[in-house]
Amino acid sequence: MWQLLVGTSDHMAGLIARATLGLVLFPHGAQKLLGWFGGAGPEATINALGQMGIPPILAMAVIAGETLGALFLIIGFLSRFCALSVGAIMAGAIVMVHQQHGFFMNWFGQQAGEGFEYHLLAIGLALVVFISGGGFASIDYLLTREH
Repeated sequence: MWQLLVGTSDHMAGLIARATLGLVLFPHGAQKLLGWFGGAGPEATINALGQMGIPPILAMAVIAGETLGALFLIIGFLSRFCALSVGAIMAGAIVMVHQQHGFFMNWFGQQAGEGFEYHLLAIGLALVVFISGGGFASIDYLLTREH
């Protein structure tokens, strides 16, 4: 079981995918958890997600997944689990919020909201990490390599 969670090789693909995903995702989580980068903070986020029918415990899991999951991806700890979690969060965001606005981001402010292209990219990176593991320079690699 442990190997399924942390198993990886020393390939650079895992490092590039997990670091990119973690670095891009962390500010989104920090908006929700800490109110950084113009974010609303946890209470407002939980309330907003609640209005969409998401129970508070699931809203807290989303906030944790986007914040702690991103940090764990950056350092490469439990990379496969975090990637799977992020992929699920992004799929949920597409279905519950963004699909109604189409594919493209709202570059010119003419849509009612943002499309889902960002979320598809995040899912793609998450799949790379889920399949390959955390890769080179990850805690997962340090925990599983043969000495």
